Amino acid sequence: MAQSMAKHFTLGALLRFTAPSIAMVIFTSIYGIVDGLFVSNFAGKTAFAAVNLILPPVIILSTMGYMLGTGGSALIAKTRGQGDDERANRYFSMIVYGGIVISVVLAIVGAAVMEPVAWALGATPEMVGLCTLYGRMLMISLPFYVLQYAFQTFFVTAGKPKLGLAVIIIAGVANMVLDAVFVGALGWGVAGAAAATNVSEILGGGLPLIYFLRKNTSYLRLVRARFEWRPFGKACVNGLSEMMTAIAMSVVSMLYNLQLMHYVGEDGVAAYGVIMYVVMVFAAIFMGFNIGSSPLLSYQYGAKNRPEMRSLLAKSLLFTAVGGVAMFVLGQLLAEPIALIFTGYDAQLLALTVHGFRIYALAFLLMGFSMYGSAFFTALNNGVVSALISFLRTLVFEVGSVLLLPLALGIDGIWLSVSVAEVAALVVTAAFMLGLGRHYGYLPPRKAHRDAVQ
Repeated sequence: MAQSMAKHFTLGALLRFTAPSIAMVIFTSIYGIVDGLFVSNFAGKTAFAAVNLILPPVIILSTMGYMLGTGGSALIAKTRGQGDDERANRYFSMIVYGGIVISVVLAIVGAAVMEPVAWALGATPEMVGLCTLYGRMLMISLPFYVLQYAFQTFFVTAGKPKLGLAVIIIAGVANMVLDAVFVGALGWGVAGAAAATNVSEILGGGLPLIYFLRKNTSYLRLVRARFEWRPFGKACVNGLSEMMTAIAMSVVSMLYNLQLMHYVGEDGVAAYGVIMYVVMVFAAIFMGFNIGSSPLLSYQYGAKNRPEMRSLLAKSLLFTAVGGVAMFVLGQLLAEPIALIFTGYDAQLLALTVHGFRIYALAFLLMGFSMYGSAFFTALNNGVVSALISFLRTLVFEVGSVLLLPLALGIDGIWLSVSVAEVAALVVTAAFMLGLGRHYGYLPPRKAHRDAVQ
């Protein structure tokens, strides 16, 4: 039975509703980390650095799934909140079919440019072949990867977050088992890691496609639908910020790698790869919560239930604050144990990773607020403000920090740059949320206005 979005959510109910989405995104991050773990320990640090160097461009191509999933869900949930389920299903179907076509084109283009991209990112001659092989193999399953990201959000909008989690667990377990076989037992190196990822992504995107094509008990089903430019464009604009965030994170990762190759060399890229694996898991907690809670906000916005919108906002900010403190503490405590798992075979690389991780962990205190602010405005169908928050946070503040701080602080400036960017992003996010609060109704009206109404 699909879960209702029309009811009031206590903090406990909200956490229970979003828990499958949080687990889903965490699990997606973890099984991606397993690729790196096996490659690092069985194929060596050059192969590990190659995988981490080429992964950001691959992620950029997959961000179409973020855009269609989050932006489409905001539109679909709002339409359902207005009481038009038939139109919501048409929008859902059109967005999924459009995503398939676009992702196939992206996969073909990505395979063609993978080698020159590897050279442009500063790969050494020893790394280029490995980068190209891994990247091109991942293009095989890119359309399913795009669908996997989109369906993560659509399952929540369909009232079936637990089913979405089950799909990701199936895909993730397949990836982990095949990594052990292909990379560990058979010694296929980066090719084995890519093949394991291919299988998991086909499962992660293919199983939901089959589910929604068939008659089901959720709120959504794939039906025959004609292409409509206006709602499709609205969905893309709604989700532009999430796409921009993912792209910008990949661009920042590429800049990190370029700076680290300049200041430290191959060891710097490998150390950053370990740090980013942990960041992926921690960010996945916030991202999963946003994926789970955003359709609720969109539904209440469509239903014009202002008190419930305010309630959801307050509970979400509390979760973000407590989560940020917990992640910072864990980052300090787990820096060395996690680094040992990936780089215990090299003392110098281990020390570099632990040092960088502990400085980087400062960013965990604040990173959730700008992420939530961006998702919040996506849920309100204001893709412009959402995209602006994401753009400033990543492509302005983070890029500026990673380019300028190392000039004064050396490599420590690289590790510290995200924290500086998050402070600036928090100011921008707070300004937008306070400035637009009364327009959308999630902040109470001014006293003078209340008295006039009374």
